Amino acid sequence: MQDNRGLIINRERARQLIDFSGLRYDNITPTDSDAIIDWHNKAWVITEWKYLEAELPFGQRLAFERLTDDLERSGKPTLFMIAAHDVYDCDKDVDSANTPVREYRFKGKWYVFEASLIITVKEMTDIFLNNLGIGEENFSSLCLQCAKTPERISLSSFMK
Repeated sequence: MQDNRGLIINRERARQLIDFSGLRYDNITPTDSDAIIDWHNKAWVITEWKYLEAELPFGQRLAFERLTDDLERSGKPTLFMIAAHDVYDCDKDVDSANTPVREYRFKGKWYVFEASLIITVKEMTDIFLNNLGIGEENFSSLCLQCAKTPERISLSSFMK
């Protein structure tokens, strides 16, 4: 049996939008999330993809910020990433793993990568999951080391 996890099975349903307009409470409406990983009930990785420089709307950013911080306070390390893709054609798939991370939230703080630094969603997720429990300075340092490496040194050198 082939493992189809992570693949889009029904493209027609994937294109179908969910209308949240009937779920408005004061000025609050639901938000969606592009990807959430519950890592063996030990840690969380949440990712939102945006086209180029598109910003998260204020309410969505606030919701992810609060969710990330609440999960962190529950005792489970949590990483929230905003990735920026450049696939203009909406009929073409975005390669989620190889999309560059533009900014991230970790341990209650926002971090923004300089435009010249590139680290992919997969690379950053690997660093995070393979180094659970390290402090924010060490995690940020590992990410910057990886991002600054133009020859893309193997991530195994950053793993425990």
